[in-house]
Amino acid sequence: MTGLKEKLKARIVAEGPLSVAQYMSACLGDPDAGYYTTREPFGTSGDFITAPEVSQMFGELVGAACLSAHAALGAPGRFQLVELGPGRGTLMSDLLRTAALRPEFLKAAKLNLVEMSPRLCSIQKKTLRNAPLTPDFRDTFAQVPDGPLVVVANEFFDALPIHQFVKTREGWHERQIGLSADGELTFGAGTARLPDETVPASLAGSPEGTIFETQPAANAVAEEIGARIAEHGGAAIFIDYGYLKTAPGDTLQALYKHEFDDVLAHPGEADLTAHVNFEALAAAAVRGGAFALPPLSQGEFLLRSGILERAGALGAGKSHEDQETIRDAVERLAAPGQMGDLFKVLAVTGKGISFPPFDSTT
Repeated sequence: MTGLKEKLKARIVAEGPLSVAQYMSACLGDPDAGYYTTREPFGTSGDFITAPEVSQMFGELVGAACLSAHAALGAPGRFQLVELGPGRGTLMSDLLRTAALRPEFLKAAKLNLVEMSPRLCSIQKKTLRNAPLTPDFRDTFAQVPDGPLVVVANEFFDALPIHQFVKTREGWHERQIGLSADGELTFGAGTARLPDETVPASLAGSPEGTIFETQPAANAVAEEIGARIAEHGGAAIFIDYGYLKTAPGDTLQALYKHEFDDVLAHPGEADLTAHVNFEALAAAAVRGGAFALPPLSQGEFLLRSGILERAGALGAGKSHEDQETIRDAVERLAAPGQMGDLFKVLAVTGKGISFPPFDSTT
């Protein structure tokens, strides 16, 4: 039994069952035993490998999109370059390599890394120690100074706490985590009920036992960014695994030592995530006053951004083994059945502004 599991059991005994959101928050952010506060989640030594860790091409092409966004904004002479949840700093390191091709971009940019984990901040500092921009670290997006924005968030929203509701005879009740008769963590339906008027029409007629997820924490961040873009101008690129239309389903999952795991088995030792509802995320940004561009799959985003051309340039003159490694990276990042269609890319801008590789506003 993990130390956090004992702590959670004691909390349930004292306070009652936890919502899924409370459980996720504790598992990921507990100051003494949380996953992100105590462990190295990224890379082959962690539990998962993010796209920037697969290949430098990913961050470079995200950087190219940021250059396009800055140009579409009229190339403001001062703007806030922001990354939410920078991981080990790999994406930003590769992004800035591309940005160096346009010195006016770097001259205008003020780099902000939004990271709540002191341990990860120290890793990001090391990764970016020779970068052309020195980051300022922020605990929350609200601490980013005013001004035009260029925001990047890769695999950030999937780790924000979600709520789950399960269909019962009486309606949609919040799914909670309590204790079984033998004292183990278990799921159950709580007394809190989702008001009928807030249940999406697409869920009408769902059978008992159906699970529906909401993401108020993710939506709040998207709305806040949308409001800042509406007031000061800017653009944001959100990249995450998820779905384009609101639908029922249990997407809460745990990764433990690179394998899927029971979400209640290793609290604090396993990564907990949930698929992002991009329809809800876009709607939240629009509520803030911004505009959402038609979302792309990650594969579409990378192909439109020139990943094949970049792969060819990287592989030119290299050994057959190196070229195969590059081809494998392209396949993993962009191919259907891999990250190419599982991950989606949403761009949010000010009114009437679009930029490659995205299309017109909706």
